[in-house]
Amino acid sequence: MLTEGSRCLEDIMPKITSFENYFNEYEEWFDENKFAYLSEIKAVKHFIPKNQTGIEIGAGSGKFSEPLGIQYGVEPSDKMAEIAKKRGITIYKGVAENIPVEDARFDFALMVTSVCFVDDVEKSFKEIYRILKKNGTIIIAFVDKHSPIGQIYLKHKHENKFYKEATFFSTDEILSFLKNAKFGNFEIVQTVFGQLNEIKEVQSFRKGYGAGSFVVINAAKL
Repeated sequence: MLTEGSRCLEDIMPKITSFENYFNEYEEWFDENKFAYLSEIKAVKHFIPKNQTGIEIGAGSGKFSEPLGIQYGVEPSDKMAEIAKKRGITIYKGVAENIPVEDARFDFALMVTSVCFVDDVEKSFKEIYRILKKNGTIIIAFVDKHSPIGQIYLKHKHENKFYKEATFFSTDEILSFLKNAKFGNFEIVQTVFGQLNEIKEVQSFRKGYGAGSFVVINAAKL
């Protein structure tokens, strides 16, 4: 049985420098953008299966795992992992391309914005496929690069401590990666309508994509 840290990171170079150095600013973003954050939580929660065991890939400081009741996470940043552990999350040190858990371990896996920081998206999705049980699900949440906020992030990417190393994707690109990794039965919702400073209450999510900046895709292991 694999244990925490028993699989090496191999040649993967995780993009963790900003998260190690500016972890306090990372945490502050969620307070400063409270209603956008709660809107994102609401949209992701829509797909979280009840009474099943899940894992968050790129768990960060546990800002999504904790309120969503996810007890396990994978995270390469020591600073982020330390905070997540204080929130009660069991953290495996690793990267999405090489997840340090055994085959068919989890009922579902969640990735929230972390897809834009991985080196190899297809390999990451195939690894998630491996660790899921039969009929397990993957939940991918991200900022669509074609959305209003996505366009701002792209324009100012090199000025942002966290996003300067990120690669942003469209919803269609993520769907293509998921299909190549043998996921299917897609369900999609969107939220975060308008600019961040305009959001003064928790928003409801809508089906589909193309209007909201934050997109959540739920897909099944075929």
